Amino acid sequence: MTALQLNADIYRSLGVIAEDESALAKVSKYLRRVAKSITDDPTEMTKEEYFAMLDRSAEQYARGDYATLMPGESVTEMLKRQGYDI
Repeated sequence: MTALQLNADIYRSLGVIAEDESALAKVSKYLRRVAKSITDDPTEMTKEEYFAMLDRSAEQYARGDYATLMPGESVTEMLKRQGYDI
């Protein structure tokens, strides 16, 4: 089945249960769960985690614990210079 056919099938099925609030609530809950499983982003963070990361970064910068690009140097070259296995 193509995505277009699946989409049409889903809408046909929703038309059948459109008047049943309980069934729609179940479908809605299930669809949110499916969508979340597809869109889970391992880099996603909460607001608190984000600000904690910024605080740690500011502390690193204050200690001088950071890397800069040398003139004419690429990011890959800088990362290799810092010891990353690229």
